[in-house]
Amino acid sequence: MNTADRFRTHTVENQPPPLAPYDAWATDLPLREAIRREGGGWAEDHLAAFGPVAGGELMELGVLANENKPRFVPFDRYGHRIDSVQFHPAYHAIMALGIRHGVPSFAWRHAERTGAHVARAGLTYLHNQPEQGNNCPLTMTYACVPVLRHQPALARDWLPRVTATEYDGRFVPAWDKPGNTIGMGMTEKQGGSDVRANTTRATPIGQAGAGQLYELVGHKWFFSAPMCDAFLVLAQAGAGLSCFLLPRFAPDGSLNAIRLQRLKDKLGDWSNASSEVEFQGALAWMIGEEGRGIATILEMVALTRLDCLIGSSAIMRQALVQALHHAVHRRAFGRRLIDHALMRNVLADLALESEAAVALTMRVARAVDAASRDAGEAAFARLATALGKYFVCKRCPPFVNEAQECLGGAGYVEESMLPRLYRQAPLNSIWEGSGNVQCLDILRTLEREPASREAFFAELDEAGDGHALLREEAARLRNLLAQTQDRELRARFLAERMTLALQAALLLRAGHTAVAEAFCRSRLGDEAGRCYGTLPATADLGTLLGRAWPAAAD
Repeated sequence: MNTADRFRTHTVENQPPPLAPYDAWATDLPLREAIRREGGGWAEDHLAAFGPVAGGELMELGVLANENKPRFVPFDRYGHRIDSVQFHPAYHAIMALGIRHGVPSFAWRHAERTGAHVARAGLTYLHNQPEQGNNCPLTMTYACVPVLRHQPALARDWLPRVTATEYDGRFVPAWDKPGNTIGMGMTEKQGGSDVRANTTRATPIGQAGAGQLYELVGHKWFFSAPMCDAFLVLAQAGAGLSCFLLPRFAPDGSLNAIRLQRLKDKLGDWSNASSEVEFQGALAWMIGEEGRGIATILEMVALTRLDCLIGSSAIMRQALVQALHHAVHRRAFGRRLIDHALMRNVLADLALESEAAVALTMRVARAVDAASRDAGEAAFARLATALGKYFVCKRCPPFVNEAQECLGGAGYVEESMLPRLYRQAPLNSIWEGSGNVQCLDILRTLEREPASREAFFAELDEAGDGHALLREEAARLRNLLAQTQDRELRARFLAERMTLALQAALLLRAGHTAVAEAFCRSRLGDEAGRCYGTLPATADLGTLLGRAWPAAAD
């Protein structure tokens, strides 16, 4: 026996091949159908071109960007204060690919076409699967557009760069770049979600009012994506809390007085940076009416909440893909994992949850797209965005954990990607308003905007004839919403039941009987389980698995 054979302990076998590269668009039938159903089918060529990028190059870049965290550099080598955040080249490459393919800009550059926001949601869904740290600056760059339009002069200057398809990561003034990214700073130490408690002060340099230059003194406890070219922030002016556009460099080209204190040591992705800052006389332009800062910036928040819904749906999809790929190729006890009855139930249940999430996501994107043209869709968007943001984001962490279990111990190892997805999974339920904030928004919308309630039940009624369980759930919800006592106490229960009913209606209207039947019986009926893998024996597991992943249909 030669030396090599003598010390060979085993042959590596029964391991799945690498997943990437794969086509994240071509392998996702529920996504393709949802895009067509909600009016974005005209952009399929654009989405199809991005699918191999999302499942290939971006997967590799995501690993590198998370292995090499951003670094805060407060001073240059000569002692000058620069407050710079330095990133690994992989992060810049991810940003460049996302911007080139239109993740932040596609909807605005095609605003004249119905379904532009749906197509853009599809791009974001694909882009968020391999690496979600970049979602923060890309989302805020997308969502800032309606806010900047409040000031036509600023919009004329900034929007061409904000909606450009060129990325420039240099640390130079925004106006010296072909494209810009936008961040946000709302919360402070003493207030958190209660932004009316903000203490940052804004003093006019000369004339006061919308579009004028102010000096900001104060702080932000969460200052998202500090490397962006400008930020939308809230500060107290003479008439109350107001919205401002704060550039990284002052109008004269010098470094603005934004002092980074430290980068946050976050639970989630490690590729992006969040920070704490102080404003020591930083210059910013007022956006919108003085004292109406919350109303102004909420136009941005409405879109960033949509992206929280997209982001959680995308994380769930990628976790499902990882689990299915493993189960198709891994054998245990003489059979492939996916051929074992209980594992098939778990995987099919995850596939059902993911399909329901993407169906709701794209329906909300259609409502957002149509809101400026259709009052009914605008009313539906206000309610459905909060419902989806609450429920889908809440379902994401246990979903990823279940996918980890499908891989066993391998799913707990960083190389599998699932630990990164698991760390990221809780973020979207916290970002842009935690679960309780969403539920309170839902209650306020139901109380103050009867049209939103009418739009919600119209959605259910259109599909209600398709299943008795949905008809029963709709009747139950009408009774529950008529009860005003202890409504806040019951808000989470109401939000959960409303979202499940809405998802059931969307799946029924999509026309796939096996999918809709399995969802209604496992989410609305007496057979509903608390954990994944509790689908009834009548569920068509093969159809659910085949729709989720082509290789799972074998």
